[in-house]
Amino acid sequence: MSKHGLIPPHGGTLVNLVLEGARAEALKQSAAEMAKVTLGEREQCDLELLAIGGLSPLTGFMGEKEFHSVCDTMHLTNGVPWTVPIVCPVDRGVAGRISVGQPVALHDEQGRLLAVLTVTEKYTHDKRKEAEKVFGTKEAAHPGVAVTMTQGDICLAGTLEVLTPRHEPQFPDSRLTPARTRAAFVEHGWETVVAFQTRNPIHRAHEYITKCALEICNGLLIHPLVGQTQKGDIPADVRMKCYEALLANYYNPKNTMMSVLPAAMRYAGPREAIHHAIMRKNYGCTHFIVGRDHAGVGTYYGTYDAQKIFDEFEPGEIGIAPLKFEHTFWCKKSGAMASDKTTNSTKEDRVFLSGTAVRDMLAKGQRPPVEFTRPEIADILIESMRTGA
Repeated sequence: MSKHGLIPPHGGTLVNLVLEGARAEALKQSAAEMAKVTLGEREQCDLELLAIGGLSPLTGFMGEKEFHSVCDTMHLTNGVPWTVPIVCPVDRGVAGRISVGQPVALHDEQGRLLAVLTVTEKYTHDKRKEAEKVFGTKEAAHPGVAVTMTQGDICLAGTLEVLTPRHEPQFPDSRLTPARTRAAFVEHGWETVVAFQTRNPIHRAHEYITKCALEICNGLLIHPLVGQTQKGDIPADVRMKCYEALLANYYNPKNTMMSVLPAAMRYAGPREAIHHAIMRKNYGCTHFIVGRDHAGVGTYYGTYDAQKIFDEFEPGEIGIAPLKFEHTFWCKKSGAMASDKTTNSTKEDRVFLSGTAVRDMLAKGQRPPVEFTRPEIADILIESMRTGA
């Protein structure tokens, strides 16, 4: 623990790459003359997290040795655990116009300046290796692989100076940086904080495991991912309405807070579970909830593979404690939320609905059973489907 009892950032130092003052103004003026690189949505999310320290100890996009070390060993070259490559890929034509030592202006898709990268390295983006090692598959049907395969063939690495992490970000009042969440934890007097990663509305099973986790920690950080997701996921603005309704009615505000995570969803299953945990460690959390099929998609990963991967690291090596939960459900026999650990009920006594069944009910304006989701959440989702919001 560091001062005030907070967990140290991953690697020991909380990174801040956001420039201010004279240097920032000078770069803004000179950037117009630089070669221009337009970042994809995944890279914009990574840039923002690099800038604010969410990806500490990284201070920029990875070079070639780091890329291969992460893919092959799940560690950086200095031995620090890391499971997902953070790279800046560009097309060969763009890379051909950029020399090592040259400053490059990084822009978003609207042409707005985000940062300047002084290039120290150019290398081939081994996309097939990344797909096989990180995602465990080379199938283009996997959404994370699909994004990777459309990226550029050459990666740039170098010194990164960030002018703005994100233009006009969603949910600015809830977009707390790691420094701000850490300050909030100190203010609350929380020495143990459990983080909950979600890209979906929170239903009763999620509510149950977050409250179980809160029984053993001082505080709970609801930390929904609001960066790049796949088509078909519920939009972030709809999800935020659900989170706010749930927190307002069913959680104790003295022990619960919410902030958004501006990360890209990779759907990398086990490797992404470690990645999610490391980011929450940087935000100041001591514990991290890992449920069934964390960060999974389709049938690419085993139900509890994302829990098992934590055992592949030495005790304490990652530095944030995983709280592993089994699949939970409403048990009619017990009259409460339960799991296979806590009830001997049969399948007929368990309230379980498939995603398809839930979507069908919502589309018809029907609330799913209250044992599955809170009525306030159902009404928000019904309205969003009705209006197409």
